[in-house]
Amino acid sequence: MEEKTMKQMQQVVDKYISQFKEGYFHPLSMLARMTEEVGELAREVNHRFGEKPKKAEEEEKSMEMELGDMLFILICFANSLHIDLEDAFDRVMHKYNTRDADRWTRVEE
Repeated sequence: MEEKTMKQMQQVVDKYISQFKEGYFHPLSMLARMTEEVGELAREVNHRFGEKPKKAEEEEKSMEMELGDMLFILICFANSLHIDLEDAFDRVMHKYNTRDADRWTRVEE
């Protein structure tokens, strides 16, 4: 599978959503869906690394798919609000590289 930029991923999602009359959900609905996806990821993490093993009848889900679901809804949310995620990423990394420059212990090279 070929690598995609965030801009390309946003375009792919927009093309997918644009084929439906309903379009993107309202921001509050989008936030609810995102929260639901975070909960599903939390459940998988808890099953895999926590103290709550799955019941025998529970379906095995992959962390990869749960993270993929989260990425999809995040891109939907950003697209619905006309937010360029590459720009948002660059801005937040600048914030972390300046605000938190001396917050953590650096790995010695």
